[in-house]
Amino acid sequence: MAKHFNIHVTGKVQGVWYRGSAERKARQLGLTGFVRNQPDGSVYAEAEGPEALLSAFVEWCHRGPELARVDEVQVMEGEVLGFPDFSVQR
Repeated sequence: MAKHFNIHVTGKVQGVWYRGSAERKARQLGLTGFVRNQPDGSVYAEAEGPEALLSAFVEWCHRGPELARVDEVQVMEGEVLGFPDFSVQR
């Protein structure tokens, strides 16, 4: 059964290819949703899929790409929306 996670990541997560790396990881895991930069310098993502795969994605979010420095990852469960794929929102 699919679940929906709202994920908010703070730290040095913009200008380090966080969104593109997150999109690639989510697609590797077969998740759907989106990732986008926030005006405050954080990154926000919504992801849907099986809980075990979502947990693997959240674990990746704590590390991010090589140049990122992740300070905090907040995760809240939400309502499944049925995204068609995983994309970067600009």
